[in-house]
Amino acid sequence: MRRLLSLPIGFPAYRATVVTLFAIHTGLLAWSGVCHSPSLDEVAHLPSGVSHWQFGRFDMYRVNPPLVRAVAALPVVLAEPATDWRRWTGVRPEWYVCHDFMEANGERCIWYFSLARWACIPLILAGGYACLRWASELYGSAAGLFALALWCFCPNVLGNGSMITPDAAAAALGVLAGYCFWRWLRQPTWARAAVAGVTLGLAELTKMTWVVLFIVWPLLWVVWLWRGRREVLLQLWFCQGVQLCGILLLALYLINLGYLFDGSFSKLGDFHFISEALGGTTEALPGEGAAAHSNRFANSWLGQVPVPVPRDYVLGMDIQKNDFEKGRPSYLRGEWRDRGWWYYYLYGLAIKVPLGTWVLMLLALVLKLSRWRLTVSWRDEVVVLVPLLVVLVLVSSQVGLNRHLRYVLPIFPFAFVWAGQVGQVLAGKGRKLPLLAAGALIWSVSSSLWIYPHSQSYFNELVGGPTGGHAHLIHSNIDWGQDLLFLKRWSDEHPEARPLWLAYSGNFDPGLLGLSGSRPPLEPVPGWFAMGVTCLRTQPEYGYFLRLRPLAMAGYSIYIYCVTLEEANQARQELGLCALPAP
Repeated sequence: MRRLLSLPIGFPAYRATVVTLFAIHTGLLAWSGVCHSPSLDEVAHLPSGVSHWQFGRFDMYRVNPPLVRAVAALPVVLAEPATDWRRWTGVRPEWYVCHDFMEANGERCIWYFSLARWACIPLILAGGYACLRWASELYGSAAGLFALALWCFCPNVLGNGSMITPDAAAAALGVLAGYCFWRWLRQPTWARAAVAGVTLGLAELTKMTWVVLFIVWPLLWVVWLWRGRREVLLQLWFCQGVQLCGILLLALYLINLGYLFDGSFSKLGDFHFISEALGGTTEALPGEGAAAHSNRFANSWLGQVPVPVPRDYVLGMDIQKNDFEKGRPSYLRGEWRDRGWWYYYLYGLAIKVPLGTWVLMLLALVLKLSRWRLTVSWRDEVVVLVPLLVVLVLVSSQVGLNRHLRYVLPIFPFAFVWAGQVGQVLAGKGRKLPLLAAGALIWSVSSSLWIYPHSQSYFNELVGGPTGGHAHLIHSNIDWGQDLLFLKRWSDEHPEARPLWLAYSGNFDPGLLGLSGSRPPLEPVPGWFAMGVTCLRTQPEYGYFLRLRPLAMAGYSIYIYCVTLEEANQARQELGLCALPAP
């Protein structure tokens, strides 16, 4: 293995290893996409993507740009699904239309979602390619393999990458854009500028998080040239500045193209906003009982300024900002808050990233501080680390909604590129460091595969794995409604478990799989129960299940109980309810 990792990139054995890693990654994503039921958000993403192709409209699920939905929906549109658009109304019409889409297509929806997930796999592979190339060019061929392996087997990438939600694709295309921008910085030609502009535009069309790159990239360019500013001619500053403007303008053009220029360059004052940040607060009208938001810019000169992005892009930002302003109950380690925690994502990273990956990160830091074989310029690493830090700080500052670690998934590939430098130790003398580095990588990969295909529910050994995870984080971190097909399989194998009460966190209709959609009664009663762990944590009436030992599990997100009369009466006694008589 040590000899293989020291081979140059073009060597056949090295290429074969790279191809093998990509093939395994593809297979893992494809199988996970087949064996899991649609998650809570996916059921709205797919009909929204279909609407983009059929009508050229983008007001459905506008809180995220349309690229991933459009890619996912293309094979489904070609399969000609049944559609029902009668309830296409309101600020968030996708949550009405999704139920009509499922009802119209029945159990065939499962096949449609599998097609949609497979269509998105090339987007995820682009992230692996960027990790491989960037780490290889910075630190050497072994570093490239380390970074690629971390991407291919990361449980958070596998879990989110096998769905049609945009988080994993945003991570993949974000790091690809970062790599192309770094290549332009090193050799600023118009060809490389064009590639950087295209990849930036594609990244912007996955998730609005990457809008920060319009500020970060110019700053990184200034930092890149600043050290040698005395030797850099004014003409060179000007030429590169023009190319940088070209990069940003090309990305802006692609954003508008992705929305078919729908509502592009509308005046800022013509929008109706619902967030306080953009709409402002006006006095409530008689009988309204609440402040009304409209547009804080309408009566100022800014209201006449044309906005150089599509209308639905702006309104999507507004809706998202409104969600963060209102806030929602957030859960962390058994505690609920109306507002979240500034350290929520740091805590989530600590327990949902494999410990082997953390060891590699720590080793990379130690090597950097000890200046071990320091061959990489600080400017190169700034380009890798600054987007990571900016996104982490930006997302952590939004404490109004702390529910989903996937919001910081875009920082993962940048961390993998930087951690990949540990691969350099394999080319050095001695055995301790190479063994530690290889052992950490093997630990990371094996820890992830041990839980696969339930990667969405992955937690590391610090909290006892996925069975202990829901005591720390819930919602999409462990239970997003993805395990209904596993419950269906268990139910078919246990016909004695009838009736089976079901409470789970998802929007997919379990009746389409032949499962009962009836939720358990709020009072303890004997019988068979399938309980999603998010429901156990969010609804106090179901808290007594946490004191019972589940008979089985569907994945790691749905616990199956057979509650006896004795157990039910004991729970009723604790709740101050009268006991149930024996049959």
